[in-house]
Formats: sequence, C-alpha cells, structure tokens
Amino acid sequence: MVNFIWAIGASITVSLISLIGIFTFIFKEKLLSIILFILIGFSAGALIAGAFLHLIPEALENSSNNFVFTFVIMGFVFFFIMERYFHWRHCHEGVCDIHAFTYLNLIGDSIHNFTDGLVIGVSFLINVKFGIITSLVIILHEIPQELGDFGVLVYGGFTKLKALYFNFITALTCVLGTIIGYLVSENIKGFSVFLMPLAAGGFIYIAACDLVPELHKQPGLKKSISSLLAFLCGIGFILLARILPGH
Repeated sequence: MVNFIWAIGASITVSLISLIGIFTFIFKEKLLSIILFILIGFSAGALIAGAFLHLIPEALENSSNNFVFTFVIMGFVFFFIMERYFHWRHCHEGVCDIHAFTYLNLIGDSIHNFTDGLVIGVSFLINVKFGIITSLVIILHEIPQELGDFGVLVYGGFTKLKALYFNFITALTCVLGTIIGYLVSENIKGFSVFLMPLAAGGFIYIAACDLVPELHKQPGLKKSISSLLAFLCGIGFILLARILPGH
C-alpha cells in the first residue's frame, strides 16, 4: 500500500509538469530558451542512462537476454510509429493543418502520458527507490516536452490559459496509467518484465531521435560544450542514483 501511495504521488508530480507553460508568463523568451537548451541536454543524458543503466538491467535480472532486447527494439519502433503518425511533438510547417494538429497533439500526448504512468506504476511495485529514479527520468524529459506541447497549442490557436488547461487534463492520464500499471503488474506475473524494456526503447528513441538532434542544431563552440556538459551531467545523475545504497 505504501508503494502504491508513492506511485500515485509521483504520477501527480509528473502531471503537474504540464503546467510549466506558466513560466512563459514570467521569464523572458531568451532566458527561457537558454534554460530549455540546458534541460534538453541533461534530459537526453538522463534518458540514455536511465535506459541502459536502470530499466534494461532490471529487466535482465528476471528474463532472458533475447527477450529483453527484442522488447527494447519493439519499444523503439513503437515510439517511432507514435511520433510518425500522431505527430505528438512537432508540426512540420506546410505539412499539416495547424488547428487540426492541436487536437492530434492532445491525443498523442494523452497516450504518451498514459504510457509514462504505466512505467511509474510498475517501477514502484518493484521498490520505492526504483520508482523514484524512474519518475525522475520521466520528469526530466517531460519538462522540455511539455513546454514544447504548450507552445504547439498556443501556436495552434489556443490562448495561453486554455493551452495550460488542456495540457494539464491530458497529463492526468499519467495517473490513470500508474493505477492500471501498478494493479496489473501486481496481479499478472511478468508484466513488469515486458514493460521495462519497452520503456527503455522509448527512452532511447526520445533521446537519440528528438533531443540530441535539437542539440546539434545549436551553432557555436560555447553551446556545443554546454550541451555536452549537460548531457554528461544527465548520465552522471542517473549513474549516481543507480550506485547509491538501497537498490
């Protein structure tokens, strides 16, 4: 019961990240872009490390190598399909109808948040520390993503307040996913072993195909060094959490 309460608390925290658009009312655009750039680098490192040092090793402890890496690939492919056909992150100029896309973005974001919730629920069933590390990795990649989703909704015609509201509503599917993930994993043996490598594949996809390319778009030696340091700090953060006692 304690683990379940931790899981619900974590999923609510992740859902609250969707309100990060509030900072667009406070910070100047230039400062916000600098913060976001550093967060993208840190998040990319944390996602890569979370997959290879956290989720995959946990799955390998309870199953065969072939099984785990097959599902890592399946997770990568699943996230590729989601981004390709639901366009949950970016609207490519000249390709889609902006106003229609805002609703497609909300649908895709709901599915994505629900999946995050499943992973959180399963992680906390394993143990609290594993759940906390997983939740932190998810939070780190949610920050730049939710800020991007907020921008898409505003660009698509929503007012800032309406964009905040709908972004938060879709984020609450994370809580639903956590409840289902926890209960299903508790009652169906092997569900966590199935979900962990899928999540790892998704983390690798987001880092390698979405976040790292964004870092490469930034010119200049100073920004290159900053992005590399942020990336390494993200890896170091997860590595430190992994080796701390209690897991």
